[in-house]
Amino acid sequence: MYLLVKGAVALSVGGKSLDTVKAGEIFGELATITNSKRSATATAKTACRVISLDGGQFEKAIQKSPEFVLILMSVMIDRLRLRLARLTMMKALPDKPGDERRVFDDAMLDEIAGALGNPRPLRFTAGQTIINAGESGVFMYLPREGYVAIMVDGKTLERIGPGGVFGETALMDHRAARTANAVAETNCALMTVNRKQFLDLVQENPAIGLSLLKVLGQRLQAAMGQSAK
Repeated sequence: MYLLVKGAVALSVGGKSLDTVKAGEIFGELATITNSKRSATATAKTACRVISLDGGQFEKAIQKSPEFVLILMSVMIDRLRLRLARLTMMKALPDKPGDERRVFDDAMLDEIAGALGNPRPLRFTAGQTIINAGESGVFMYLPREGYVAIMVDGKTLERIGPGGVFGETALMDHRAARTANAVAETNCALMTVNRKQFLDLVQENPAIGLSLLKVLGQRLQAAMGQSAK
């Protein structure tokens, strides 16, 4: 991945402009985080200078400063919001939900719960709204039982089940607006994690932060792929 120190870089997919990276911002993080091929083309718009960071350096940076995870989450979520806004405007949101993405296995969920003192999960009944788009919040949610539908403009973009994650925007800024609605598809039990708890977890086990960044990267890649159609 690259940190742009000076200049401007254009991001595009299939010849279509996606975004412009400015000094102080990061690009190329998806391939590093998801260990996949590049999903966009980066072209210097002006003379520029960058600092590169490989996978090993990235993991060390996370362990030394867990807040780095939140910085990358902020970059990726801002880009995801932009993609979703454009897809909504173009009425090009997918008709079917994307593949369910498991972030944590059962052992990791048990480890997280133990580190948090095994809190009692929040329970919701089928059809109950958990998150409203536009509202603020303080928690990220990890389902332990049941399924949750993530919806934008009346369409289900993703189904989140045990091992999945949603509501992660709140970890960066509790005043930030939620980007989608979350509705219980079935009766479900959810574990909650706030910002401080998350940073403590990542410092103790960087794999937790890497797993969350990976699923965010997959969501962004899916949205970018939809934009290129």
